[in-house]
Amino acid sequence: MTGPLVRVEGLRVTVGDHPIVDAVDFTVAPGEVLALIGESGSGKTTIALTLLGYARSGAEISGGTIEVAGHRLDQLGEPALRKLRGRVMAYVAQSAAAAFNPSLRIMQQVIEPALIHGTATRPEAEAKARALFRALALPDPDHVGDRYPHQVSGGQLQRLMAAMALITDPALVIFDEPTTALDVTTQIEVLQAFKAVIRERGTTAVYVSHDLAVVAQIADHIVVLRGGKIQEQGATEAILSIPAHPYSQQLVAAAAPRQASTGLASTQTPGEPPLLEIRNVVAGYGGVDRNGDPRQTIVDDVSLSIRRGQFLGVIGESGCGKSTLARVIAGLHPAARGSLALDGNVLPRTIAERSREQLRRIQIVFQSADTALNPATTIAAAIGRPLTFFHGLKGAALDTEIARLLDIVRLPAGIASRRPGELSGGQKQRVNLGRALAARPDVILCDEVTSALDPVVAEAVLDLLLELRRELGLAVMFISHDIETVRAISDELMVLYSGQKVDHGTRAILLQPPHHPYARLLAASVPNLRVGWLDETCSGSRGAVRNAGGTAGCRFYPRCDLALPGLCDTTPPPRRVHGGREIACHRSIEDLVAAGD
Repeated sequence: MTGPLVRVEGLRVTVGDHPIVDAVDFTVAPGEVLALIGESGSGKTTIALTLLGYARSGAEISGGTIEVAGHRLDQLGEPALRKLRGRVMAYVAQSAAAAFNPSLRIMQQVIEPALIHGTATRPEAEAKARALFRALALPDPDHVGDRYPHQVSGGQLQRLMAAMALITDPALVIFDEPTTALDVTTQIEVLQAFKAVIRERGTTAVYVSHDLAVVAQIADHIVVLRGGKIQEQGATEAILSIPAHPYSQQLVAAAAPRQASTGLASTQTPGEPPLLEIRNVVAGYGGVDRNGDPRQTIVDDVSLSIRRGQFLGVIGESGCGKSTLARVIAGLHPAARGSLALDGNVLPRTIAERSREQLRRIQIVFQSADTALNPATTIAAAIGRPLTFFHGLKGAALDTEIARLLDIVRLPAGIASRRPGELSGGQKQRVNLGRALAARPDVILCDEVTSALDPVVAEAVLDLLLELRRELGLAVMFISHDIETVRAISDELMVLYSGQKVDHGTRAILLQPPHHPYARLLAASVPNLRVGWLDETCSGSRGAVRNAGGTAGCRFYPRCDLALPGLCDTTPPPRRVHGGREIACHRSIEDLVAAGD
C-alpha cells in the first residue's frame, strides 16, 4: 500500500472528563517498527490498545482518527472491530503466562486465531505454526505445540505468544512490554527471535516499552510520551544520541550505565558475628523425601553472610532460586536443610517459630507492588499496621510516624488517604519500602523491586535505598537479574545458577576477570544503549548447545563455552578461591582470566 499503514491524528482518550491521552499524532510506515516509550502512566499501553479499537474499562476513545491498513477504527462498532482483531491487528501482551489457558495444549491456542478468522484450515494452521516455531528459534519446533503452557519456560512462552499473533499474517502487531519480566539472557534470545521474524516477514509493529536499551535494538522510530502527551518523536538513533526534549534527555541519562556508588563502611564491630548468616541451605518444593531433601530442589547448598550496613547483590536468571532464598531468610518458606543465624543466634526456619523481635528485624519488599498491597486498604493503614504491631503506636503518634515514613520514601503526606489503585507503579513500590521501614528492621530483602519500573523511577528507588542505607545503616540483600545495576550499588555480589552459588566476591574484585562463564554471559547480555548492538552480539553460548549428560556434573555445562566434556558433565565443579572471591568451575583461574580479557 502507499502511504502509512498506521495513521493516528488528534487521539484523545478520557476517563470521565479527564484526558489520559491528549492530542497524539503519529504514523507508522509499512514494515516499520515504532516504539512508544515513557514512564508508568504515560499512556503507552493506552495508545497501543487504541490501535485495536479498544479502551480499558472506565476509559473511552473520545476523539481523533485511528486508521490501520485502511480501516478507520474510530468509526467502527464492536462487531466490525472483532472481525479485525487477531486478523488485521494482533497483540502480544507483557505476561504470556497470564494470556495462555493452562488447561489447553499450546498448538490448540496458537492456531485458534487462524481458525476463528478462517485464514487457514487446521492442517494448514498447524504447519504454519510449526514454521513460526522454527523462525522464532523455539526448541523442538515439531513437538513444542503438544505441550501445556506450564511445560515451557517464560521466554519460550513469550515467543509462542508471538507465533499466535503472527499466525494470521496481520498487517500490524502490537508488542506490549513483551520482555520486561524476562531475565537478561532470555530477553536477548526473545529479542533476537522477534527481530528476525519482523525482518523476514516485513512485519509492521508498534513496540511498547520503558527500556530504551531494548528499544534501541528493535525500533526504527521512537515516540516519547509523558502524561498522555507526545514530548518528542523521531528516528531511534537521533533520539538516543541527541534527544531534544528535557524528558527524553532524562530517560536517556537514566538508561545509561549507572555509576558505581561510593559504598559504606560496614558498621559491624570487629570480632562480632555477621548480622545475618546462612550456611549450606537447601530448599525446594513438592514435599520432602525419606532423607528430608525436597523433591524439587530450588536452592542447593547456598551459604552467605551480611554485615551491618552492607549491600549484598544476588543475581541470576528466573528460576535460579533468588526469590526462594529471600523467602527462606524471611521465614516464609522453611529450608529443608542448613542453618540460619541472626547476630550469631539461631534463627528459626519459619515465621510461626520466630519471635516478634526476630520478625521485626528482617523485612522483605516484594517484586510486585500490585499484589503486595491490599487494594481495599489505604496507604496509611498499610504503613500503620507494622507500626502498631511492632511498636504499639496509635492515634496522633501513629499519624506522625506515618507522615515521617512517607517523607523518608519521598511521597507527599496527602497520599496517605489514597488506595493502591490510585498510585503509579513507582509510588506503590515506595509504599512497599515505607511499610518495610515501619518495622525499623536491621535487614531488608529487596526482591526485584525495580524490574518492572521505568528507568527514571527505578533510578529514584535505587538512590532512595542507597540513601536509607547511609542514614539508617541498613543491611540490604538486593535481588535482581540486572548484573550492571547490582554491580553499581553492591559491596558484594553473589551469582546463582540453577540454585547453586557459582561466583561470589566484592564489587571491586568482580569488576575484573576471572569470572565464572555464567557471570560473563550475564554481563554480555545486558543490552547496550546503541543501535545495532543486538546484531553484533554473538549468541553462540546462549542456548543449550550440547546434551547435559548426567546430573552429577556442572549445571551450566549445556550452555558453557568453556565446558570440558567428560569432566564438566560428570563431576561437580570445585570451588576455587582467588583473591577473595569464590568461583565454582573446573577451569583454571588462568583459563577464566584469559576468557574474560
